[in-house]
Amino acid sequence: MHSTLFASVARRARRVAQTRCASYLAAIDQGTSSSRVILYDAGSLAPVASHQVELQSCTTNPQPGWSQMDPLGILASVEASAAGALDKAGAKASEVVGVGITNQRESTVVWDKRTGAPLHDCILWHDARTSDVSRRLQAELGGLDALRGSCGLPISTYFSGVKLRWLLDEVPDVKAGFDNGHALFGTVDAWLLWNLTGGPDGGRHATDFTNASRTMLMDLDAGAWDADNATKLGVASAVGGLPEIVSSAEPYGAIAAGALAGCPVTGILGDQQSAMVGQRCFDPGDAKITYGTGAFLLMNAGETPVASTHGLLSTALYQFGSGGPRRYALEGAVACCAVGINWFRDALGMFEEAPEISALAASVDSAEGVCFVSAFGGLLAPRWRDDARGALVGLTLAHDKRHVARAVLEGIAHQSADVVQAMVADSGNALTTLKVDGGVALSDELLQAQADIAGAAVYRPADVETTAAGAAVAAGIGAGVFDGPAALADDDGAGAKFAPAIGADERAARVAAWNKAVEASLGWA
Repeated sequence: MHSTLFASVARRARRVAQTRCASYLAAIDQGTSSSRVILYDAGSLAPVASHQVELQSCTTNPQPGWSQMDPLGILASVEASAAGALDKAGAKASEVVGVGITNQRESTVVWDKRTGAPLHDCILWHDARTSDVSRRLQAELGGLDALRGSCGLPISTYFSGVKLRWLLDEVPDVKAGFDNGHALFGTVDAWLLWNLTGGPDGGRHATDFTNASRTMLMDLDAGAWDADNATKLGVASAVGGLPEIVSSAEPYGAIAAGALAGCPVTGILGDQQSAMVGQRCFDPGDAKITYGTGAFLLMNAGETPVASTHGLLSTALYQFGSGGPRRYALEGAVACCAVGINWFRDALGMFEEAPEISALAASVDSAEGVCFVSAFGGLLAPRWRDDARGALVGLTLAHDKRHVARAVLEGIAHQSADVVQAMVADSGNALTTLKVDGGVALSDELLQAQADIAGAAVYRPADVETTAAGAAVAAGIGAGVFDGPAALADDDGAGAKFAPAIGADERAARVAAWNKAVEASLGWA
C-alpha cells in the first residue's frame, strides 16, 4: 500500500511540474497558542501565503499549573487556516504537491477510534498536573534518570508517557477505552494525521520518529516502541492504542476532506526538530534556539544518540524516508518564553502588545539588579526542578516596569545560556554561533542579552519562521520534490548578527546573580 501511495504522490508532483503551473508545499504549523498554514513555492521554498487562527478560546486552565486544549478546536483551526491560506494565494488544492505537519510536541490526546471523539482535552506539554505522578515514578523506578538508557529522557511532567499515566489513573473513560480496545493515543501530529486522512473511516494512525521520541515510550536507538518502558510507566494497557512509528518524510496518506482534500501528507516533524531542518542544521555541531511559547535549544549530534550527563535530553532529530539514516540531537528547553512575556502583558497589564517589551527594556541600560525566573510550572533542562515557581527578585522602590521588562528578557537569555553551557559540556564543542528563530527572536534586546550572557555570537535569519519552513522541507522530500538535505541551499546570510558586548568578568557577575535568583525560585511546590 505504501509503495503505491509513494508512486501516486510522485506522479502528482511530476504532473504539476510538467504542466509548469504553480505548485506549492503546504506547512501545517500547529502550536500552543495558534495554528497556521503557510504555502511555499515548491521550487524555491519562498513563502507565498499564510493564514493563522488563534487558540485562546480553545485553551483552559482548570487549576493552577494545568493547561489543556480542545482537540476538536485544534482540528477546526487547522482546517480554517488551510482554507485561508489557499484563498489568500488564489491557489487550488490540486496545486499542492505535499503537506507537512509540524506540531507542539509532548501534548497528549486520547480519543475513541470508533467516533473520533476525544476522551479528554489535550494535555499540553507545559502542563504540571502530573507532578505527583512524576515524583512517584521516580521513587518507584530509581530516580529521575531511570529510563534515560532507553528513551534518552528523564522522568518528568513534560513528556507524554507521564501524561498518559495520569489520564489512565484519573479519567475513567480513558482507562475503559484502552481496556476495551477502543482508545487511541497520540501526540498532536498523530491526532491531525488520523483525522485528516479519514478519521474513523480509515484514517492513518501514525506518528513520526521525532514525535515518538518525546513520549518516553520509544527506544531511541531502535526507533521502536519499548514495551518494558510502557510497563514501568504503568501504561501497558495502552500499548495497543499507540500509533505506528514512521519516518519524517514519506507519503502517509491523502487528505480526505476539507480545503486540502486530495493533497498527500508527506512530512511530519516535531516543532523544534522542524526548526532545525528549517535552519538547515544538517551537520553535527549545528545548533539553534527557537524562542516561541518556550525556548528550545538543539544541537545536531549525528547518527548516534549522545548520552547527556548535564541534564540535557537525547532525542531524535529527523529521519528522511523509511529506509533513511536516523539523525539525533541534544536538547534543552526553557518552559516559559512568550508565555512569560504574555503573562506580564495579560495578567499585569504592563504593556498592550508583546513586542512592546523590547522598547521598555531598551529604555534602561540595565535591570539594576532585578532578576526574573519564569518557572511558572517548574524548571526544565538542565535543572529539572518541578518544585520551582516564578520568582521576581532584587526589587527596590527605585525600580519600575522598564527594569522588570529588561529582567524578563534577560531571564529568558539566562535560562537559555544554562542550556548552552550544559550542551558544551556534553558535546565537548564550544559554540561560536547560535542560530535563532521564532517570533520572540524579533527582539533585538533579547538577542543582544543572549549573546552577552552566552558569550557567543547570535545569528537571526531574515525569515525567523523556520519551524513552518522545516515542515515544508520535509514535505518536499517526502513528495520527491527534493532528493534530500544535500539538495537544499543554506541560509544566504541576509539576517542579523549579534556579538557579545561584555567581558568575562561582567558575564560571571551576571551569572552569579542569576543563580541566586534561581535558588529563590525552588521549593515552592
